[in-house]
Amino acid sequence: MANRRPKISIIGAGFVGSTCAHWAASKELGDVVLIDINGDAAKGKALDLFEASPVEGFDSRLTGGSDYSLTAGSDVVVITAGLPRKPGMSRDDLLATNAKIVKECARNVAQHSPNAVLIIVSNPLDAMCHVALEASGFPRERVLGMAGVLDGARFRSFIAMECDVSVEDVQAFVFGGHGDTMVPMPRYVSVGGVPLTQMLSKERIDALVDRTRKGGLEIVELLKTGSAYYAPAASTIQMVEAIVRDKKRVLPCAVLLKGEYGVDNLFVGVLAKLGAKGLEGVPVLELNAEEKDMFGKSTAAVKGLVDDMKRLGLN
Repeated sequence: MANRRPKISIIGAGFVGSTCAHWAASKELGDVVLIDINGDAAKGKALDLFEASPVEGFDSRLTGGSDYSLTAGSDVVVITAGLPRKPGMSRDDLLATNAKIVKECARNVAQHSPNAVLIIVSNPLDAMCHVALEASGFPRERVLGMAGVLDGARFRSFIAMECDVSVEDVQAFVFGGHGDTMVPMPRYVSVGGVPLTQMLSKERIDALVDRTRKGGLEIVELLKTGSAYYAPAASTIQMVEAIVRDKKRVLPCAVLLKGEYGVDNLFVGVLAKLGAKGLEGVPVLELNAEEKDMFGKSTAAVKGLVDDMKRLGLN
């Protein structure tokens, strides 16, 4: 990486993927490749974004297409490809469709960029991490899921609004699976270093936790025809930046646990140290009885998804 720009490939040029490309280029994290089954759309978005570079003053080469050979030698690959759940589509249908897409993406990535770090954004997130791990053959350190950064950002946003303070002064994170069973951790939240429990009543904190759990659904209901993409993309690129710049950031991500928190061989959202090698450590926190109970329920929900995939022969 020392003698060249890092190379970041993004699979899926929809709203999330193209916005990832935007954030990555504007931060000058490296050269960016957009890949999509619709190669012309990926190529067009990459060209459009590159033509903004003289105005915004960023040096990042952007290319796009449908051929994975464009991604060869990538340092980080983000997989956003997959379908959203549509009316009348069962969870099994969504699992089957997206597992097939993510499996193909991960195999192509492994063929062209065998040393890359994979970041999975496709849903259902935790289950798709298992698919990517299996299909790529990569070690646990190089397959990560983006969920906790997004859920934590939503939690922090809501806390900042409630307390009428800068978002920069709010520290908060979320554990567990990406979905209704996520585990916001108010006991560890601080505002300018002051514990949140000293600033807000339990009733107000509980309301913010509930809104965080439903954060994605709130946006879906407002947009009517789509789902969130600005915050998911920004959250993904925070992970990319931690890796390509070897920042050793401690961020909430879906990682394959190997005994941490009493969980083995399951992707679950926890705090993780991210650097040039991908996952570089899992700090284990002391959980109280309530947190352990919620984390256990969330873990069980993730295991249910993985078991469904096994039942459907998808893994």
